[in-house]
Amino acid sequence: MERIHSLTPNEVYQVLRTSPEGLNENEAAERLLHFGPNLLEVQKKPSNFKKFLAQFSHFFALLLWFAAGLSFVGHYFNPKEGMDKLGFAIIGVILINAVFTFIEQYKAEKAIEALKKMLPYLVRVIREGREKEVLAERIVPGDVILLSEGDRVPADGRLVEAIGLKTNNAALTGESEPQERVAEVSKQKKLLDSPNIIFAGTEVVAGSGKAIIFATGLNTEFGKIAQLTQIVKTEINPLEHEIIKVTHFVTFLAFSLGISFFLLGSFIGRSFWENFLFAIGIIVANVPEGLLPTVTLALAMGSKRMAQRKALVRNLSAIETLGRTNIICTDKTGTLTQNKMTVTHIFILDSMIELKDKEVFPVNRLSGLKLLLTAASLCNNARFKEGKLIGDPTEKALLALAIKEGIEQEDLFKKYKRISEIPFDSERKRMNTIYKNSNECYFSFVKGAVEMILPLCWGVFENGKTFRIDDAKRKSILEINKQFGEKALRVIALAYRELPKDFSLDEADKELVFLGLVGMTDPPRPEVSDAIKKCHKAGIKIFMLTGDNPITAEAIARQIGLVKEKPLIIEGEKIDENELIRLFENKEIIFVRVSPRHKMLIVSALKDMGKVVVLTGDGVNDAPALKKADIGIAMGIAGTDVAKEAADMVLMDDNFATIVTAAEGRAVFDNVRKFITYIFSSNVPEIVPYYILYVLLGIPCLLPSFRYWQ
Repeated sequence: MERIHSLTPNEVYQVLRTSPEGLNENEAAERLLHFGPNLLEVQKKPSNFKKFLAQFSHFFALLLWFAAGLSFVGHYFNPKEGMDKLGFAIIGVILINAVFTFIEQYKAEKAIEALKKMLPYLVRVIREGREKEVLAERIVPGDVILLSEGDRVPADGRLVEAIGLKTNNAALTGESEPQERVAEVSKQKKLLDSPNIIFAGTEVVAGSGKAIIFATGLNTEFGKIAQLTQIVKTEINPLEHEIIKVTHFVTFLAFSLGISFFLLGSFIGRSFWENFLFAIGIIVANVPEGLLPTVTLALAMGSKRMAQRKALVRNLSAIETLGRTNIICTDKTGTLTQNKMTVTHIFILDSMIELKDKEVFPVNRLSGLKLLLTAASLCNNARFKEGKLIGDPTEKALLALAIKEGIEQEDLFKKYKRISEIPFDSERKRMNTIYKNSNECYFSFVKGAVEMILPLCWGVFENGKTFRIDDAKRKSILEINKQFGEKALRVIALAYRELPKDFSLDEADKELVFLGLVGMTDPPRPEVSDAIKKCHKAGIKIFMLTGDNPITAEAIARQIGLVKEKPLIIEGEKIDENELIRLFENKEIIFVRVSPRHKMLIVSALKDMGKVVVLTGDGVNDAPALKKADIGIAMGIAGTDVAKEAADMVLMDDNFATIVTAAEGRAVFDNVRKFITYIFSSNVPEIVPYYILYVLLGIPCLLPSFRYWQ
């Protein structure tokens, strides 16, 4: 199906052996058996029993098992010393630690399952010529589905009808801009670049359409990335690496001392069994059986404190890793920003209105503002649905502003009736809606790119009246448009005209009256700036990895204090693997137009440099790199299931600022280090003044035997 975007709708029906009436139920059932359910179960997870058993088989647990075994051997040859009780005590430590760790991880997994909401539950589909609703998991290749605003796409499909259709592909590609979808044949080489393809997991933000499903489950683009996540090998994190190093050292030290004292005892003439039992005692005494529960308890305490701050920890050792972070690679859309377009500036001729200065709106400009917001509400397909705004983010922002200023869309619909629409397209770069009011007057409302609308305007609305627009006014409008662009604002121009009763659609774009400009942005999360300051103060570098364009990315980075000088901006396609390590020497770096493959390259290069890397993200495109990083952090609200499954930690409030809880990790590391110091500082005095004298000089052991201190 690699070239399905280059086929006509009729050819698509033939290739997929379906028709505009859809499949019949028998054929759909057969295809469901053949292709399987539309699910992303990539890998069968180990059972809870296997997860529990794994707590008994890691390296440190094996060392404790060995120490317990030696204790029982010692008891067998010398029952009087009561070493069997020491063996049982060590086994108790292993069991308690295993149960405690398993319970903590089980609770985290259950919380993750409660967050799952990737695919829609029901999908509108045409079968046997009738519209039905079926479970998303029962969608099969060849199904004809219907889409409208607010729907989430259940599988990859080829559009055969599209009316003003736009989809938000951020979960798949990282692009925050809604993408226009059409039904015409595409000449693009790559399927991902084709505007006539809809992808599983994306959301319809405007318009409606009909599509033929050609890939489901793991065969979708969404599913392919999910499979890539499974290919990425999970590496041990820094804490686990350090514990393994300490365990190896302790093992080497214990056995070295045991063998040394055994040989020394043999040299001075003691019996084999006496030396053997003494060697066992030395080895067991040097095994820090308290280290495992101490580390687990310290991590669990940190986990509970972080949970209170809306950070769900799936992997306990991730807490300490977070505390030793050198680099944070963060997505922009939905992580640093709110993923919600918001109007920040309005220009009505000579008046610039910044919404933060709303209280100083010029009274003589209010009529112009009212007409502009009326046009923004009527030239708009966003709607309230189930108590929330549904639609294109740009249109939602315009409608939200109008409502905030007291202009209710429902009230306007009582006065105006829409009779036609010319949807936005990439060539016209504007949208028209035609309305008739209660006085039988017709109006065309237009919104779109300034460079496309301004040349169509003959007049301008000012002070409640319409004046002919002159070159000076055109120049001032273009200058404001440039200023908005430099601030990385998305600029929308609005205009209108009254139409004659016998109008044609061609006249909807002619002799327009310019109303004003609206500048909007995807605002940063309010807590992010302070969080970034704290990270910088702690010596942590932050790199932005985004699918957006360079101008928008740099503007957001400056707003949140991520960059202050001239940053190095690197586009994903221009990343050179051999040059990456050298480029990381730059103080401020922003990566733009990045794909999942680029994120993997960046994280891998940083880890090769010995850095402890944290990656934050929410889309399926982030999942492979989330798993590759030392610690992956997914967004709990906006994050996809694939991202959450790949992550070590989930931010329940999607708040980047929660990462400053890395202080918990530093406290854990300090506590573990202090305990290890205590272990060695207590074991050495036991060995040197007592056991050495016992072996070399034959002095009776000064430490009471195990049976006496029970």
